[in-house]
Amino acid sequence: MSSFDQLHRFIFPDASVRGELVKLSDSLQHIVHNYEYPVQIQQLLGEMAAAASLLTATLKIEGEVGLQIQSEGVVRYAVVNATHEQTLRGVARWDESLTSLPESFAELTDKAILVITITPHEGERYQGVVALDKPSLSACLESYFEQSEQLPTRVRLMTDFSDPENVRSAGMLLQVLPKSASTSEKDSLSEFEHISTLTDTLTSEEMFSLPVQDILYRLYHQEQVEMYPAQAVSFACTCSRERSAAALKNVEKAELEAIIAEEGAIKMNCQYCHTEYRFDSIDVEAIHNGHAGGATQPQ
Repeated sequence: MSSFDQLHRFIFPDASVRGELVKLSDSLQHIVHNYEYPVQIQQLLGEMAAAASLLTATLKIEGEVGLQIQSEGVVRYAVVNATHEQTLRGVARWDESLTSLPESFAELTDKAILVITITPHEGERYQGVVALDKPSLSACLESYFEQSEQLPTRVRLMTDFSDPENVRSAGMLLQVLPKSASTSEKDSLSEFEHISTLTDTLTSEEMFSLPVQDILYRLYHQEQVEMYPAQAVSFACTCSRERSAAALKNVEKAELEAIIAEEGAIKMNCQYCHTEYRFDSIDVEAIHNGHAGGATQPQ
């Protein structure tokens, strides 16, 4: 069975370190092929998708994690959202006037920040901001964990775009278990550094060609490793006709009717999956009378 589009959790019980490994294929295609992105933007979205999956898996909540890059550089913004059910969606905007794009992460995201938003189904939303002032997204995420969680964390992100029709990305995350960070900090850090050094020997070719069990054996055959059941990862968009109608309810009825008179219908297009929702005058009447869904179906 393919190990792509799956998240694998594992733990080093003797070292008080936990790990995650995710490999994306089909779920990534939906994100990067939703728009005619240059390959540099596709690769950035690929890294962000793997990172979002890893970050969501570190949380013990039901809800959503959003990674958003805001930049004054080539990339205007890039967003990937992941849910606790490991569904992903993402979108990016860049300076389309450029005929060629830089290859490096730093040049793509000049004067940029990364906003990490955690939105639980129950409880308050949390938002953290980290400057994208390091040469890679993985290094910036490590800095985020150092600042916000104060837990030693190692992040590796990889992409394989050798086949434009079968793009792939992957990520690994290692982290000291919270309970051990305070009780045996010196030993935990030593063990964490040892495991991190082993992890750094993994090549991109091995990541994308080997099954997950073989990757873990190749890296940690001298360590005790316990694996948990894999969790499927997929693309899914949370847009709906009801959500679009709820947004229209906040717009004056007369303004909506004017748009319909001029254009024949109100058209709302989801930037993540490109589903179009159309609303006519009957729908607007229903929406402002408390029937949020309206009458017609998405086109």
